[in-house]
Amino acid sequence: MHPTLNIAVKAARRAATVINRAANQLDLLTVQSKSPNDFVTEVDRAAEQAIIEVLRDAFPGHGILAEESGESAPLNGQESEFNWIIDPLDGTTNFIHGFPQYAISIAQTKNGVLEHAVVYDPNTNELFTASRGSGAFLNDRRIRVSRRTRLNEALIGTGFPFRQFDNVDAYLSMFKELTQKTAGIRRPGAAALDLAYVAAGRFDGFWEMGLSPWDMAAGVLLIQEAGGLVSDLSGEANFLTTGNVVAGTPKIFGQLLPIIQAWRPANMQA
Repeated sequence: MHPTLNIAVKAARRAATVINRAANQLDLLTVQSKSPNDFVTEVDRAAEQAIIEVLRDAFPGHGILAEESGESAPLNGQESEFNWIIDPLDGTTNFIHGFPQYAISIAQTKNGVLEHAVVYDPNTNELFTASRGSGAFLNDRRIRVSRRTRLNEALIGTGFPFRQFDNVDAYLSMFKELTQKTAGIRRPGAAALDLAYVAAGRFDGFWEMGLSPWDMAAGVLLIQEAGGLVSDLSGEANFLTTGNVVAGTPKIFGQLLPIIQAWRPANMQA
């Protein structure tokens, strides 16, 4: 494992300790609403701080973009080609309800290109990792996207547009058509894990709109290193900017993207 990835894994495990401790005392949680259907707890903040401490200790000259604390420059105040993108608890709504589908997501970019990725599920102890050019792994076992080639046999993951309701009708049209043309659609509620499941062959494809970079950065690299394809709604690579993502096995991706594009509103960012 690459030394940088080792540090990211250490950070994820440190955050998991915070999360697991709190998971046994959910009735004591203080929950705040950042916006409709978008929640944050002191656990999110504590887990994020644990991650940042590990990364800052090892890489004081790197920049950080984290869900709760936002963007922070390197400690030396200089520009850095390296940046960390962190979601300390992806699936907070699941977590506060005791629904065991949430994860820690950590990714590193170099000059804007994804280099390393960790998605860690503290419930199952499943550790998904990837480094650019070195493949994707689940607990040290190499993983690949599934071999399914037919959309009508594919299991597709998705996430409802819980932050942006402007495009909910378009999303429901996509959902309706894909419900009829696939083997099934699942909405577990943690995009980082959904993307990791595509990499591991559990989902054959995935799409969601209105995500933030920290929701998908690590999962995207996992899929790419597992042999899958990822794009925004235009078929381009601007998903971290637009917040819209389509992913899948090469054959499923090719059948999934046109259906989603057909229902995309003309005024919607790709």
